[in-house]
Amino acid sequence: MLKQILSGVVIGVANIIPGVSGGTMMVAMGIYDKLISAITGLFKNFKKSLKFLFPIAVGMALGIVVLSKVIAIMFDVIPFQTNCLFIGLIIGSFPFIVKNVKGHSVKIQHIIACLLFFGLVLGSALIGEGSGEEATLVGGIVPMIKLFAVGVIASATMIIPGVSGSMVLMILGYYDAIISNISLFIENVLTWNVDGIIEGLMIFVPFGVGVVAGVFIVAKLVEIIFQKFPLVAYWAIIGLIVASPFAIFISAGFEGVNVISVITGVVALAIGAVAGNKLGGENAEETDTEEAKAA
Repeated sequence: MLKQILSGVVIGVANIIPGVSGGTMMVAMGIYDKLISAITGLFKNFKKSLKFLFPIAVGMALGIVVLSKVIAIMFDVIPFQTNCLFIGLIIGSFPFIVKNVKGHSVKIQHIIACLLFFGLVLGSALIGEGSGEEATLVGGIVPMIKLFAVGVIASATMIIPGVSGSMVLMILGYYDAIISNISLFIENVLTWNVDGIIEGLMIFVPFGVGVVAGVFIVAKLVEIIFQKFPLVAYWAIIGLIVASPFAIFISAGFEGVNVISVITGVVALAIGAVAGNKLGGENAEETDTEEAKAA
């Protein structure tokens, strides 16, 4: 359970950082396939799915609520090294992703899927530098409908590997508003400001319902794709994963990078690679063990 919580923390933190894909981190932690199956099978196998999803959800909540401020400070103080840490997590998990296509012949559709999604990630990073007009979150029927729609879009992009949900929120103009209101809502809960809590709920309930709806819709579509075209899906993910480090650096830029930051960045990358390899490997072994038992 601790491994799943830690994986959830990484995914949660990744989902609030523009340019970093939460879906990519799900793949990096070796839990993507199982997570999709647990979401789509929640009502059919409620107990089993909940047992898997609950610790990950707890970890994501901890990552978003507790570590988001720590990560924000890290990005302000040591942005290059922090990006290197996330890239290391992706690199460390790569061998466990490649093993899904090992031993199978490479066909033209696999290459097309890989290159197409490689280009998709880089393209998203290149156009993601600008953002739309910042939204103002207020109560009312129309704003609540908009928040529901934004929640659906956000969750859809957060669950797809290689696509940064927070970057999409930034482009739509909702990123700063959502993040700042999360901090404000937590503050209102801690001080028991009832009016502030009600205002926060008018924002987060429609947004949260949209997120949940989007997760179920996208998870079902992803499950169908993996069932019908598994190798094409894995090659698409490989394209996404290979492009992700480039996309992160494109989004982050290299301003203020010097010799010391490069050296410490390499150290951070190595730490991330070891952590990604450890978490990805353990989750992969756990999945293999459960599949063997089921067989």
